Amino acid sequence: MEADRPRAQSLNRRALIAATSGLVTLAFIYSPRVIREMRDFEVYWTAAARALERAPLYRTEDGHFQFKYLPAFAIASAPLALMPLETAKRFWFLLSVTLIPSLVALSVLLLPELRRPPWIISAAVIVIMGKFYGHELILGQVNLLFAVVVGAGIVAMRHSLDALAGGLFVAAVVVKPYAILFLPWLLFTRGSRPLASVVIGGICVAAAPVGLYGATGTVALYHGWWATVTASTAPNLTNPDNVSVAAMFARMLGEGNLASVLAAVTSALLVAIACLAVISGRGIERRESLEGALLLTLVPLLSPQGWDYVCLVATPAIALLVNYDHRLPAGLRAVAWLAMLTIGFSLFDLMGRERYAIFMSWSAITICFLVVIATLVTIRRRRVA
Repeated sequence: MEADRPRAQSLNRRALIAATSGLVTLAFIYSPRVIREMRDFEVYWTAAARALERAPLYRTEDGHFQFKYLPAFAIASAPLALMPLETAKRFWFLLSVTLIPSLVALSVLLLPELRRPPWIISAAVIVIMGKFYGHELILGQVNLLFAVVVGAGIVAMRHSLDALAGGLFVAAVVVKPYAILFLPWLLFTRGSRPLASVVIGGICVAAAPVGLYGATGTVALYHGWWATVTASTAPNLTNPDNVSVAAMFARMLGEGNLASVLAAVTSALLVAIACLAVISGRGIERRESLEGALLLTLVPLLSPQGWDYVCLVATPAIALLVNYDHRLPAGLRAVAWLAMLTIGFSLFDLMGRERYAIFMSWSAITICFLVVIATLVTIRRRRVA
């Protein structure tokens, strides 16, 4: 086993180099077209420019393209606003391209053990998740950054660098507030060791706007943030590209009390399942890999604004399933691969506009990721990882 480790590491490096080279080539070919798009990045750039001017961040007149992130995100993005928009777009595009192989490599690194060659795992992950990576680049989104920061936090946990893990998870909250899911997990599994970094980091994030906006202006920002997030949630639930469980029930039953109750119950059940998986992980070596992958997979399902491309954060879960699929019951293994291939090949260009719209309206992607969660839980019950 020890003799195989250098060979496995060499294969992993080769897979990473090959993936990076291919992505850089594609980036060079497609970058002019993509940079003309990147509409979500424009939202970040505008918010960062407003922060530098001490102007309000949350404005109803922005319509669908309202800024919905924490004030700290706009402040952290301020250096981008110092560049012309086109230059900032090129920078963000190239950074995002490099984050794709980084996320894939992290997902392989996080595996408790290698049961398949790294290049096979990497290739499968790229095929299954590739459409989400492409959508992310076209929008100029930040989910790749979010997933890499969270992945780095999980790696830090594995090496008992708990204070660093706490800091990374707090940084991930700045990128996407969903990362709040990882803080209770960290504190439950690591006790008080990361508490100081979490508390200090949280205070820094919350107080980040004070230097620019003052105390009163900071309170107003948080009021504006909460009003924007809550007001913009309901109109997005019936959008077929929303893969959250709330959207699934809203499309299935129509917006109303029954759909809201079923969404809340299902979300609570998913959180309970994750908690049971964490509790049952005691004594399992490198338990952080599966638990972190499970929490990442829950992110787009629990968030009422879980757009389909956010599913790329489940990359570590897909790597784990490809690595351990032989440890699943035969029936569940077949269903898991059917779900993963459905995720990967449900392409607009392949299916056509009408069929793709029907497919998405059926919440098929949501159902596929519920299958992924079921397989992760099965692997945990078998104490494989």
